[in-house]
Amino acid sequence: MTVYARGGRPRLRPTLRLRLTLLNGVLLVGAGTILIVLAWLLLADALRPADLLAPGTEVVLRDGRTLDAAQWEQQAVSAASRELVTKGLVALLAVSVVGVAGAYAVAGRTLRPLRQVTLTARRLGEATLDQRIRYSGADDEVAELAGTFDAMLDRIAGAFEAQKRFVANASHELRTPLAVMRTEIDVTMADDEADVAEFRRMATVVRDASERANGLVDALLVLARSEAQAGRRLARKVPTDLADGAGMALAAVRGEADRLSVRVETDLAPAPVVGDPGLLERLAGNLVENAVRYNHGHGRLWIRTGADAEQAWLVVGNTGFEVDQADVPGLFEPFRRGGRERTGARGSGLGLSIVRAVCAAHGGTVRATAQPGGGLEVTVRLPAAGTTPVAAGTATVGRPTVAAPAD
Repeated sequence: MTVYARGGRPRLRPTLRLRLTLLNGVLLVGAGTILIVLAWLLLADALRPADLLAPGTEVVLRDGRTLDAAQWEQQAVSAASRELVTKGLVALLAVSVVGVAGAYAVAGRTLRPLRQVTLTARRLGEATLDQRIRYSGADDEVAELAGTFDAMLDRIAGAFEAQKRFVANASHELRTPLAVMRTEIDVTMADDEADVAEFRRMATVVRDASERANGLVDALLVLARSEAQAGRRLARKVPTDLADGAGMALAAVRGEADRLSVRVETDLAPAPVVGDPGLLERLAGNLVENAVRYNHGHGRLWIRTGADAEQAWLVVGNTGFEVDQADVPGLFEPFRRGGRERTGARGSGLGLSIVRAVCAAHGGTVRATAQPGGGLEVTVRLPAAGTTPVAAGTATVGRPTVAAPAD
């Protein structure tokens, strides 16, 4: 195949099809040459009729000439060898031409799906991620490659859609407090009779809205930091204890829990792990904050930690409104608030998304189970300190699994 280099000079491109064809041609010519040489050697060894005659025997030819038997044998072997080599080379040339042409055609047909992969990849864009190869040939390595490419496109398309939803939701979440602030400022400034009390009220609303926007930005930064470390080594790896993080998280929400008369049950056994203390504290904080925020008056909150030789775990559960079983996996997606998406509920809707990302960065798993009568129990499992953590992003525990709730 001819392509043009810079400057317009044509050059021969060593395509895979051309290389396979040349390889087949070389093998075919080499095998044919070996056969001709073997036939020539066998012919020279087999044509020895003079060996059976007595020395000095003469042979009378058809044209009346008389030759010594040894001389006649030498001439016969030479003539047969020349004819063998001549006809063998002609046959080898014909077979080579047919074989190379056939190899070129077969290689082209075999590699056609690769051409489809190339063309599909060139056409791919944000608006054409729905295109697939959909190879329907034999179940061979090429079919496996085409299927893998289609599966990769499915994952990329899903990631693009998730990114679009994430950006749209983040924009909405940030736009809401900004709109509240602007509305309050415009209304207050337009009121000629506004007094100090009105300006104080406006300032309070603006402060609350700015705190909400600041909390959302902080959560987005934590989520981005956690997801950036999923699939590679953590930037910080120091010994820490999940029980300590759970205790600090509980102390931070103790006032809110007391206000709602939530009964707290704890069993904080040592749960040593190795990881990023800041991310692990945020993981425990998100779980405990959610357990209080989505609870009801006079409800229950339970926190357990522990470890064995291989894993350390943190379990946070609560009572509250009933969670539909089908909604449990979606709770780990950004901006999901237990089936109440972007309804102005407290929080950014990124709590469990951050938990999942932190688990992925530490090579752990997270499991959520809907509780009978309402509420949710979330179990986080991480490699215990002293064990060799599985690399984040691996097929076993690199991406946390969200289990379907128990019946």
